[in-house]
Amino acid sequence: MFTGLIEEVGQVQRVRREGAIAKLAITGQQIASSLAIGDSIAVDGACLTATRTTPPLFEADLSEETLARTTLGELRIGDPVNLERPCRPTDRLGGHFVTGHIDGVGTIREIRQTGGMWWFSIAYPEALRPLLVEKGSVAVGGISLTVADLDNRSFGVAIIPHTYYRTTLERKQVGRRVNLEADLLGKYVVRYLEGLGPLTRKAGLTESRLRDLGFV
Repeated sequence: MFTGLIEEVGQVQRVRREGAIAKLAITGQQIASSLAIGDSIAVDGACLTATRTTPPLFEADLSEETLARTTLGELRIGDPVNLERPCRPTDRLGGHFVTGHIDGVGTIREIRQTGGMWWFSIAYPEALRPLLVEKGSVAVGGISLTVADLDNRSFGVAIIPHTYYRTTLERKQVGRRVNLEADLLGKYVVRYLEGLGPLTRKAGLTESRLRDLGFV
């Protein structure tokens, strides 16, 4: 489990395909020194397992599933990546609960600076529509952010200077793809309502019905 608060921006050193998997080598001056083989680490929001550690470098294997469902298969030597170690039970939860299981890949549609901050507009896949809510949490490339604007095709997030300069967002451009993970609570609510099936269709999903179910 992660928080979406990026600890360090690492750099890709090697990407090597071996059959159906890929081996990814990343340098992280701060993080690699504390990693042990078998430890989890979030790379651009995707939870990976350290398979080799030779500080300041660590390696991780990318499965077919990871390559197909995230942007990690697009990484090249020299690319920056957001890094975060799992949170501990005693840590302050400054962001939100992030599992590192990517729900989809979005595309940056707009980047503009306004009032000392940056505004990013990100197009999201249709499957994420029921999982995104205005003022709700979303992880973009592993970064815990708040949905400030939302429509049927994209959402907007406001980025403060600290986040902009201490993550890979500073290097992003319009058209770049980013890993997206919706809020964990929202996924369980949607799944629960889907499981009610005929009950929700018969009663209608209204504010009153949600209140009866304990969600309002």
